[in-house]
Amino acid sequence: MRIAVVGAGIVGVQTAWQLRRRGHRVVVVSPDVGEGASWAAAGMLAPVSEVQYGQERLYPLMMQARDEYPPLIADLERATPRPHGYLENGTVLLGWDAADRRSIADRAQVQREHGMAVADLAGRALRRAEPALNPQLTSGYAAPGDQQVDPRLLIGALTDALGRDLDPAAFPGAGPAAEWVRGAVERIDAAGEEGWRLTLAAGGDSSPAAAQKSPGTSRTLSADRVLVAAGMGYGRIAGVTERLPLDLRPVHGDVLRLRLVPGQLLPGEDHLISATIRATVRGRQVYLVPRGDGGLVIGASVREDRLEGVSAGGVQELLDDAVTVLPAVKDMELVEMTARARPGTPDDIPYLGRVPGAEGVVVSTGYSRHGILLAPLGARLAADLLTDRPLGDHDAALLAGMDPARFSPSLERTPA
Repeated sequence: MRIAVVGAGIVGVQTAWQLRRRGHRVVVVSPDVGEGASWAAAGMLAPVSEVQYGQERLYPLMMQARDEYPPLIADLERATPRPHGYLENGTVLLGWDAADRRSIADRAQVQREHGMAVADLAGRALRRAEPALNPQLTSGYAAPGDQQVDPRLLIGALTDALGRDLDPAAFPGAGPAAEWVRGAVERIDAAGEEGWRLTLAAGGDSSPAAAQKSPGTSRTLSADRVLVAAGMGYGRIAGVTERLPLDLRPVHGDVLRLRLVPGQLLPGEDHLISATIRATVRGRQVYLVPRGDGGLVIGASVREDRLEGVSAGGVQELLDDAVTVLPAVKDMELVEMTARARPGTPDDIPYLGRVPGAEGVVVSTGYSRHGILLAPLGARLAADLLTDRPLGDHDAALLAGMDPARFSPSLERTPA
């Protein structure tokens, strides 16, 4: 089949890769690649340290998704020499004052009650693990099963793998290299035997094989099936998607990127911290994610306001809290401040399923703060729906919880 993927963020490109691996022809349609929420994301694959009260329905999704990353990374390493930034470096959870320590202790109890691996980390053990931390931090917890990935590198590797010739011995039955169409989809309509017709906004470049000029100023392309993974852009697409209005809200987050300055490390050192640090400082959350080049990603404020750019107050709080936890941060070079709107849902569970009355169209959005973590699971399940692959009971139950029509009782739900 020829399948159109609308959106080239982390969810879209991972789904495109799944579909190509299964032998389908894929055309990816997007104004850009990886420039939305995925560009800002820190890339924590942290189902343990991301536990939040009242979000119990997310736990099995996050744990399942984390376990699907190693096979994806192994696939990419066979397909492309491009780096992916995947590290199995765990998370250290810390609290600054007494109230913060009680908070993380309570959370550790919840994590253990749900069968998650969390170990006490105190005194000399903490100092040996992360000697650069503020010496006033004397106890915490280790979540060794947490991982991280650099989303920018990962999307680059996926894009390269989608576009290159694959070794048939390593990828038997894989489809041809993906087509790329640069543009914004305005409408998706049924097109009879041709499947689905996508109308693109005027302007932009496209693959000559994929998009045709219409008599007007728009361009069109056809596909047998369509995945809509356009994030917050879902509501701007007319046609069949109007049958499934989605309640999406922008969840903004400020993220900082810093790098070491010459002479900041001692001879023989190559990093300030080895694990991801997630700390509660005077009731506020801050995380510090180490990169392979010794740099840090610091985040993330969570804002549901109208400010699309970086919040000055958010940056101040992030830097204050990061320096409290890791004093060496104040000597690093601040190289980037980024904010993006992540698509959130009323219950913080993604939307993933078929559009009622348009079963050849699948929607996958609403991943909010967990888009990087949940992407491989969402990609695999979306590919299953698009290709009519039979579902096991476990996957069917996961999809039932992500039904995009769950807040629209008047809509007839489409079985997975």
